[in-house]
Amino acid sequence: MSAIDWLVLIVTLFAIVTYGIYKSRGTSNVNGFLLGNQSLPWYHVTLSVMATQASAITFLSAPGLAYSKGMSFVQFYFGLPLAMIVLCITFVPIFHRLKVYTAYEFLENRFDLKTRALTAFLFLIQRGLSTGITIYAPSIILSTILNIDTTYTTLFIGGLVITYTVYGGTTAVSYTQLLQMAIIFTGLLIAGVMVVKLLPANIGFADALQIAGKMGRTKAIDFSFDWNNQYTVWSGLIGGFFLQLAYFGTDQSQVGRYLTGSSVGQSRLGLLMNGLVKIPMQFLILLIGVLVFAFYQFNQPPIFFNSYELNKIEKSRYNQELIKIKSHYADAFIEKQQQINELNMSLKSGNETEINSNREILERADEKTKAIRQQAVDLMLKNDPKSDTNDNNYIFLSFVTRYLPQGLIGLLIAIVFLASMGSTASALHSLTSTTVIDIYKRLINKNGSEKKYLAVSRYLTVVWGFFCILMALYASKLGNLIEAVNILGSLFYGTILGIFVVAFYFKKIGGSATFKAAVITEIIVFTLWINNVMAFLWLNVVGCFVLVIIAYLLEMLYRKSNKPSKIL
Repeated sequence: MSAIDWLVLIVTLFAIVTYGIYKSRGTSNVNGFLLGNQSLPWYHVTLSVMATQASAITFLSAPGLAYSKGMSFVQFYFGLPLAMIVLCITFVPIFHRLKVYTAYEFLENRFDLKTRALTAFLFLIQRGLSTGITIYAPSIILSTILNIDTTYTTLFIGGLVITYTVYGGTTAVSYTQLLQMAIIFTGLLIAGVMVVKLLPANIGFADALQIAGKMGRTKAIDFSFDWNNQYTVWSGLIGGFFLQLAYFGTDQSQVGRYLTGSSVGQSRLGLLMNGLVKIPMQFLILLIGVLVFAFYQFNQPPIFFNSYELNKIEKSRYNQELIKIKSHYADAFIEKQQQINELNMSLKSGNETEINSNREILERADEKTKAIRQQAVDLMLKNDPKSDTNDNNYIFLSFVTRYLPQGLIGLLIAIVFLASMGSTASALHSLTSTTVIDIYKRLINKNGSEKKYLAVSRYLTVVWGFFCILMALYASKLGNLIEAVNILGSLFYGTILGIFVVAFYFKKIGGSATFKAAVITEIIVFTLWINNVMAFLWLNVVGCFVLVIIAYLLEMLYRKSNKPSKIL
């Protein structure tokens, strides 16, 4: 990056952190640290909720996912508006009325301590692992810019977020997220405009989308019903609904955000606005990925987008082999580019016969470039069997650093950092609040002072931060990060949601039946996932329904066994 980009990046990050710490000065009690004294307006709630969900993974991996697989991932969010409505009717007023710090406090009043502790434990496992992935995402950026191993950049990013989360608590998180989202929206709009401007003079926005569409990248809606298809309208509406309901209704990283609302109405409005804005925002991010794909049909992409891994081969004894592979790759791209131009001409003429013929030839040319690219990947593994051969998360970053003007590069990279800092800080804060309120305060030190609980909260933020950093060091093995984090959530969310559904709507089912049902359900969900029985979104539906059914049956057995015998 240029000096201007570094300046923009450093100034933006410094300003955000300083602003958050300044606005959170005076935090002196556990209520202020964990709930921001429940004083924030609805627009703070909206942007804070969105910033928590929209991590660096969103801005790195989503464009890469659209580049590789198309727009179908947008269907993942179709159940979100429905989930927001249900939350506003049920969860929000209950949590506000009970004046809870975490979502899991309610479960002890409804069931018992062991059910509360189990649910909190499931959340801590899931959120701790997921947060590691969100820390890893921005470390990719620094690794690419500085050409150093992600281990060092992961440690730096993790340390930065821990620092201001420990100092300011939820108020620092919420105020920084407000500014972060404003910058993020602006940067995304600029990025989308710039991609179109960088296309060849004879290729407009509509032309780019047509070409991408003929290559299978613009299909956003799929009405087919297939258990193994990750993204369809039905998996999004049904599976996505249950996932979003579990995420926003039972995941403390989100519950903690809307509990900061100054009233039930402010929390509700914040969630509803999130449901309305999130789908268009995600569509825009995926569209940028499709436009980057179209751009690379006219401009030769790198043979491998992860420059750090590529540099390792260039410095090895296999460099001459890599040079030959790159030469073949360049020749294949020239051939493919010729077919792209012919397809574009046939699209403008509207001749369907020519369009279909050119598309088939283009597909063969595209497969040829992929085969040559695979040779480079095989060479990486030959040089270092531990190489990270999935460069999906580097696609958008590579485009930004290679083609965007000075200053804008620094801004867009700052956006990814800001997204990571916001979501990671929220996650660390939720891990801390759950550990302090549901574990430490309930099981270890029931009668501590406010000062003691605040000190423990800050200490545990550091502890969880280091745990998440350790997880981040292994995140490179998980493939596309945005899919990995949602798969991980789906392994736990169905069970957690099922516990809350029983708590809210099945008043006759007790804690023992619910506790055992949760353990059994979690085993079933993991078994289905390991054996690849269905797409991950459906695991949320199955987990919720299976828990409710098992809990109901167990409760009936308990009642039957405890029913006194008739005296004859």
